[in-house]
Amino acid sequence: MLEEYDVIVVGGGHAGNEAAAAAANLGSKVLMVTMNMETIGQMSCNPAIGGIAKGQIVREIDALGGYTGIVTDKSAIQFKLLNLSKGPAMWSPRAQCDRMLFSRTWRLALEQNANVDFWQDMVVGLITRNGKVEGVKTAMGVEINGKSVILNSGTFLNGTIHLGEKQFGGGRMGEKGAHGITEQLVEIGFQSGRMKTGTPPRVDGRSLDFSKMDEQPGDVNPKKFSYSDETEFLSHQKSCWITYTNPEVHEMLKTGFDRSPMFNGAINSVGPRYCPSIEDKINRFAERNRHQIFAEPEGWDTIEYYVNGFSTSLPEEVQMRALRLVPGFENAKMFRPGYAIEYDYFPPTQLKHTLETKLVEGLYFSGQINGTTGYEEAASQGLMAGINAALKVQQKEEFTLSRSEAYIGVLIDDLITKGTEEPYRMFTSRAEYRILLRQDNADLRLTEKGFKIGLASEERMKKVLEKEAKTDQLIKVIRKTSIDPERINPILEKKKTSPIKQKVKMDGVLARPFLTIHDLEIANDTLKEFIDNIGNEKRDVLEQAEILIKYKGYLDREKDVADKLSRLEYVVIPDGIDYDKFSSLSNEAKEKLSEICPKTLGQASRISGIKPSDISVLMIYLGR
Repeated sequence: MLEEYDVIVVGGGHAGNEAAAAAANLGSKVLMVTMNMETIGQMSCNPAIGGIAKGQIVREIDALGGYTGIVTDKSAIQFKLLNLSKGPAMWSPRAQCDRMLFSRTWRLALEQNANVDFWQDMVVGLITRNGKVEGVKTAMGVEINGKSVILNSGTFLNGTIHLGEKQFGGGRMGEKGAHGITEQLVEIGFQSGRMKTGTPPRVDGRSLDFSKMDEQPGDVNPKKFSYSDETEFLSHQKSCWITYTNPEVHEMLKTGFDRSPMFNGAINSVGPRYCPSIEDKINRFAERNRHQIFAEPEGWDTIEYYVNGFSTSLPEEVQMRALRLVPGFENAKMFRPGYAIEYDYFPPTQLKHTLETKLVEGLYFSGQINGTTGYEEAASQGLMAGINAALKVQQKEEFTLSRSEAYIGVLIDDLITKGTEEPYRMFTSRAEYRILLRQDNADLRLTEKGFKIGLASEERMKKVLEKEAKTDQLIKVIRKTSIDPERINPILEKKKTSPIKQKVKMDGVLARPFLTIHDLEIANDTLKEFIDNIGNEKRDVLEQAEILIKYKGYLDREKDVADKLSRLEYVVIPDGIDYDKFSSLSNEAKEKLSEICPKTLGQASRISGIKPSDISVLMIYLGR
């Protein structure tokens, strides 16, 4: 008979791993129950972490004391900082990973934690009494007692795999689905639904002709995800490759549409809008004669490649024929076809901000069970659920993040306030304060919070304080020091910006587009001497100082708005307002406000479809 645990984590995916690590590092005795120890940390879809807004989430997980950033750095084969042509609020780190190494690194990290035990089995039910969870039941007939339970079921709850006209049960290709939990939760009173996701074929890299594709190398000076010294920058990288579909590919794919579960009624659930299948792209965007296809290596040593952009559930022979019409794929050998999968989820409006369910005390949901899609979204939920489950068992104050503090706060608030009827994916546009919530300052925003609850280490806290102090000092030097026209003008002329006629303070020059601190450093010995003495944090300190100086006006304005909006939770909206009389409100805003009748401006601001401009109209009406 297994002992009683403080926290039982069901599932060993990205959410479950972060949940187990967080709860264990906060001192709880944790049991991870997973169907297969060999697939802990499995990258079920593409072998990459990060991307637009997702990279910011990983940086936040790392700043709080989570592991995804560290595991990614240790298994990365390529690193890119995306959106550099835009402002720093849009810069998003992304790493291509070695799939097998990523999984192995996660497993080792968990095994090295003395507070984590493992049990390989399938959970088929929960033990509850008087509205409170008391443990789990497994397929082997084992009952395990626990003070709290975190469900991280991924795509396994009543999972059904679709491949052409074929349908078979499974939570992932080659792995059976989980049954019993949905039925029990519905009986308790939970609402459930179905969602869909998909994955593309995997092919033999030896059969591809990369000379017909465009190479996509990593950054020349790659960064990394983790702020800690536990990981290093990549010394060498592997390239990805881009090619395109064409009208011939599209016509070949269309020959299988009548057998596609997307179009023949076999699939009724909603898939991720921003990651459609190739057949969905062709159907929805019929005017386009080509779509991007990425050939992504699965690791350092394997020959397997992931065909990003070619997600499909068409019959395998149609997939193969169409794929061989793509430039560079003429002789492609397929390891396994793409497929779609339907699975159960539970609308997240049934959760508290801590991710504890409203109906069953001590029961937490995180990951795709909440209707989200993506490793990063799942991992962040797992982290927060693990933290709060541990804190609840220890009878400590709950831990939550607001929308102005983190993308994680935006994610959870969106889920529990607005719910979701399609797989939820994070975007920078979902955050009202994205200039404040940048990837470069996640450590400054969140490490202290992680440190206070006991998750982020003292070493991490010291490192953040040093970075903050050196950044402040550098900004002072730049604002107080004047620069000589004779030394800076050649640089200004080279960058096609007007020269200065007399000495001016350096921060005024730095505010110009395309000018960097490095340009000032070349032209001023005082600044160069200071920078030379910064030490190991030089790269981060320079980036932070440059952003804070260049975008000071924007940052101050957004912080002021955030401070004002944080008070909206206490501004009551009177009953009986006729929103149709507000000419400045959009029709969608009028409809949503009339339907939901929010009690406060804070609640109104989080209704799906309500924009910041709509809240401004209401603020003026209420004299705010």
